[in-house]
Amino acid sequence: MELREKQGWPKALMGLAARLPWWLGLALAGLAYLGLHHLAQKPLGTAQAGPMGGFILSSLMYGLALAGQYLLPLFFGMGALLSAFRRNRAARLHAAAASRPDALDRMSWQEFEILVGEYFRRQGYGVTDNGGGGADGGVDVVLQSDDGSHLVQCKHWRSLRVGVQPVRELYGVMAAHGATGGFVVTSGEFTEDAHRFAGGLALTLINGATLLRGIRAQAGSGPSATEPAGLSTPDCPACGAEMVLRQARSGANAGKQFWGCSRFAQDRCRGTREVD
Repeated sequence: MELREKQGWPKALMGLAARLPWWLGLALAGLAYLGLHHLAQKPLGTAQAGPMGGFILSSLMYGLALAGQYLLPLFFGMGALLSAFRRNRAARLHAAAASRPDALDRMSWQEFEILVGEYFRRQGYGVTDNGGGGADGGVDVVLQSDDGSHLVQCKHWRSLRVGVQPVRELYGVMAAHGATGGFVVTSGEFTEDAHRFAGGLALTLINGATLLRGIRAQAGSGPSATEPAGLSTPDCPACGAEMVLRQARSGANAGKQFWGCSRFAQDRCRGTREVD
């Protein structure tokens, strides 16, 4: 599923490296330089050494390697720096939201989208920033998991409640792109019409209070975002870490809550327990 507009190859390479861990981007830069530098050091043959077509092709490959040995590592390196900057910024926003009740109100809409992406990343999703949605039906973040893709729309509205129209639009985009599920996340609240429309669909509405509870749970400073009052948090049977309450999105147990390991995002621990 392609939600982004086409872009030039330099920007595409930077974007690829920016979505990877920063160290992996630097590794790609090093490998690109070593490989292309090796090709650029090979002597270029003469026209008499073989057919003219082979000579032209060799000359073209030599020129590409000569320039690419510097350009590709540059683009990958810039993407790695951008990745490190984004992850650091996301971690700072997550820490601020976990410690300050008014953190969402102090954020810009761009920061809110970054925070929402980090929130889902710590749940184990692969996260791709969609660059503010644009013409993609308001999709701000694309999530990838074992059961498919999930689309996220962010609404940083301080005073107005999110109505049914944005929720209906996201559901239409989900159907058009074959997405498994979707989330609408707001710093405020939803109207009753929005809740009624999302009921029974593969759509989850997350208001500001729920988002903050989930972030505090991820930071280890509060209960789970969906944890009922009085429900004790168990330890993971696989690694012993604290567990968080999650909800199955598909399969025979769709909609059912279960305990999942809080270290799934970091260590890919798949320890689970049933909700008592």
